[in-house]
Amino acid sequence: MSEQAEQDREPSNGAAYFGEEVRALREALALSQTGFADRLHYQQAQVSKVENGAVLASEAFAQAMDRVAGTPGTYIRLRARLSKRGHPKWFVPYISLEESASGITDYSCTFLMGLLQTPEYAAAVFRAAHPRETEDQIKERVELRVRRQAVIERADPPLLWVVIHEAVLRACVGGPSAMIAQLEHLTVLMASPHVTIQVLPYKAGASPSNLPFTLLSLNGAPHAVYTETPTHGGQMDDTASVVAKAIDTLDRLRMAALSEEESLALIRKIMEDHAK
Repeated sequence: MSEQAEQDREPSNGAAYFGEEVRALREALALSQTGFADRLHYQQAQVSKVENGAVLASEAFAQAMDRVAGTPGTYIRLRARLSKRGHPKWFVPYISLEESASGITDYSCTFLMGLLQTPEYAAAVFRAAHPRETEDQIKERVELRVRRQAVIERADPPLLWVVIHEAVLRACVGGPSAMIAQLEHLTVLMASPHVTIQVLPYKAGASPSNLPFTLLSLNGAPHAVYTETPTHGGQMDDTASVVAKAIDTLDRLRMAALSEEESLALIRKIMEDHAK
């Protein structure tokens, strides 16, 4: 079967499809989930999540499957295809870089970046942008966004540094309860040594940038800048001058933003404001 035919056969829910492949391999080897987990060098709970389609397997998990099955690259390539299904073509280059990035630095001044969003917040963002879509269509979009967050949950996550404008935190996206849950989620993420979140407060005055953007690093070095427009979707640019300008702007944003401790305090204060 050709790769294109295989792609056409695969469902939009890549996590569920890959989970079926995991179960098929495990059963072919006549192993329990615990026995299969031992062979993969993973915990049984992790195998269960992947097999049930709760999460899309990590690249390392797929690599372990290839090792156990004796199929060099087969599950790695399948996972790579599935991770991109459902995303618009213009977004696929970003997905590819995000998965392999050693660092992700973002300025959020409209909505929180996707890696930080709760499902409820993401649903409200998508509903605002796509008011004519069905609940199932919105749900699929949310599932794709949440699935990407496996990048920051893996054993060797990229260093994620996000500067968030205070206006983003005060906008009531999805209602007060959704915003309180979203901000609580940020405080949990901030406890990770791999995540840095700073808030650019109103009192900082004019922002060094009036548009959101993301800088991705590979192997510890700045590599490309991702930006979006409302009419042309997203765009990756690895031109040296563009990357250098992004680095300069991010430096100024981080200097103007509150410290991590001050940012955490402000986020908690804004949570209280949403609860009033």
